Amino acid sequence: MDDLSTRPTGAASRELAARVARFATQDRAFRTITFSFAMLVLLALAGILLSLLSQAWPALRDAGPAFFYGTTWSPTDDVYGAVIAIYGTLATSAIALFFAVPISFGIAMFLTESCPVPLRRPLGTAIELLAGVPSIIYGIWGLFVLAPLIQTWIQPALIATGLPFFAGPPLGVGIFTAGMVLSLMVIPFTASVMRDVFETVPPVLKESAYGLGCTTWEVVRNIVLPYTRVGVIGGIMLGLGRALGETMAVTFVIGNANRLAASLFAPGNSIASTLANEFAEASPDKHIPALFGLGLILFVITFVVLALAKMLTRPRGDAARR
Repeated sequence: MDDLSTRPTGAASRELAARVARFATQDRAFRTITFSFAMLVLLALAGILLSLLSQAWPALRDAGPAFFYGTTWSPTDDVYGAVIAIYGTLATSAIALFFAVPISFGIAMFLTESCPVPLRRPLGTAIELLAGVPSIIYGIWGLFVLAPLIQTWIQPALIATGLPFFAGPPLGVGIFTAGMVLSLMVIPFTASVMRDVFETVPPVLKESAYGLGCTTWEVVRNIVLPYTRVGVIGGIMLGLGRALGETMAVTFVIGNANRLAASLFAPGNSIASTLANEFAEASPDKHIPALFGLGLILFVITFVVLALAKMLTRPRGDAARR
């Protein structure tokens, strides 16, 4: 066996120095390669941002700040205001989270705290399989199944309340229906993440709380949620990211109307649905730059959401000082 201790002192020193130099070279190469991978992602993001900005610049230059607060989107008149699409994107995403977050929380809490052990894996797998359903299937189902149900049963009841957000005729399609479809698409992602982070809570903490006489809700509220706050927020933001960028499902049921209405039952548009409907037939003079401008706005909205998620998940107080 080759052992440095059995060699002469000079030979052992040279061999040791050669090994140290070789390991240092390998470490530098590994560090350079991994740094290159990280920089590749940043360069890709910067490239996307610069390409969107350069392609959208003609529309931003001609319309000026009015592009961001204008309420008219008329390709025939070459007048482009992004407020309609921005409002539709934010409204549908908010509706989706409004319904998806509590349902996902209930699913995750049931699977981890109350569900019989033999059913946990089958139910969890079934929920995760919903995430693999193509978005166009959700769109077709929403248009031909969900929209008529909402039009017949839900919209008349909400219109009867007299609230301005539920005014207008029950059309079935619209911003509200698009948000409902998005909520069904968001639930599998959010519920799966919540279930996984709930399972990371040490059993001894929950067993101690149960031993003190706490109910299941008290254990979840006082033990599970504080312990898994970062993961829960991450799951919600993952669902929000899915809702913001969804295209085909929203395009089927949002109504695709370039108008701004206070009622959630009115047809509207989102950034993604506008791009899907108009990009193929857009003129290269002003229409295509305006669509690139919408893409730039969606990119910025997504970046702001991710930055907000990072701020919410950052350790605070004593945990941050450690």
